[in-house]
Amino acid sequence: MTRDFWSRFSLSVFACVGIAFCAFFASFFVLLFGGARFYVSLVVLAAVLLALNLVIVIFGWFARRTRVLTALGCVLLCLAAAGYYEAKEAYIDGLGSVDEREVNLHEYQPFANPTKAVRLDEPASYRIGSELPRLDGATALYPLYAAFVQAVYPANTYEPYDEKAGPVVCSSTTEAYRRLISGEADIIFAAAPSYAQSKLAKNKGVELKLTPIGREAFVFFVNRKNPVDGLTTRQIKDIYGGKATNWKDVGGADGHIRAFQRNPDSGSQTRLEQIMAGETLMTPPHEDVTSMMAGIIRETSSYRNYKNALGFSFLFYASEMNRSNKIKLLSIDGIAPSAETIRSGEYPYVTEFYAVTAGSANPNIQPFLDWILSPQGQKLVEQTGYVAIR
Repeated sequence: MTRDFWSRFSLSVFACVGIAFCAFFASFFVLLFGGARFYVSLVVLAAVLLALNLVIVIFGWFARRTRVLTALGCVLLCLAAAGYYEAKEAYIDGLGSVDEREVNLHEYQPFANPTKAVRLDEPASYRIGSELPRLDGATALYPLYAAFVQAVYPANTYEPYDEKAGPVVCSSTTEAYRRLISGEADIIFAAAPSYAQSKLAKNKGVELKLTPIGREAFVFFVNRKNPVDGLTTRQIKDIYGGKATNWKDVGGADGHIRAFQRNPDSGSQTRLEQIMAGETLMTPPHEDVTSMMAGIIRETSSYRNYKNALGFSFLFYASEMNRSNKIKLLSIDGIAPSAETIRSGEYPYVTEFYAVTAGSANPNIQPFLDWILSPQGQKLVEQTGYVAIR
């Protein structure tokens, strides 16, 4: 072979190695700054196409016009792929969702001005001045224990998102149970623990004490345009067991059922598992989530309001904290979820929620729990939007 060929070959190899090096770092920065997995693939595709075009130019293959058109076609292909992806993401975002990550807890922050946390119309009969119990809990219950704090704790700034900033935070059910068991919290407000959370407490030698403080409805919902207005318990078990996969199987229009679930050990996922007791729960939809520490991880998809979607949550969260006129709550066994049907027990999925403790030595814990169960505390339960236990 001629010296000219080897010169071109060496230049091509050098160019391809340089492009690969740049593509690697570009992909790294896409992941580092939270970019979608799609853009990593697009970077790789663009690098391959660029390398191919450079090799064609270096060796002088094809006519100049053909090379220009090929390069232009590659650019348009990448732009079209990016445009399609962004249009699809915009469509999905526009569907609406029920996702605790979209709730702004600062709206319910105690003593803030303004705040959505409800207030008593009289001074609280019990107050805590020092040794404040450290509180944490489920996102859906933060408005309630924020109201308790506003009535009983000293006026102060209680930052809900910073676990190191103060005694009143909201880290979600899963993390709240971990913090309670590890001694980082004194009281958490949440649904009953999952099997895994109970096992963790037992392994750590911690006894969880559950004090019921209110009642709530576990609800299912669909896109408001879905003709289905209700399901039976048997139909729900069939759907989440993978036996009923089409809406026409449960009285709806022909279309695949996209049954969303929640992350393991969340309060609502634990409640679904209780409903499905004795039956196999299907694998939920997943999505790729970018993490700076762990790269691309698989995470249970949050509910997206597709026309064929089915989701679940608790009534207060779905109808108040994350209210949307794009979803429709379903009746279960012919009973619609409401404060009245929760109070009467007619609604099939009435569940208690708890103030959970784990043996903290803080002397104010039991008096605080006694006050929560008093008429004043139970009034705040009702005013917030839940149903009192007493």
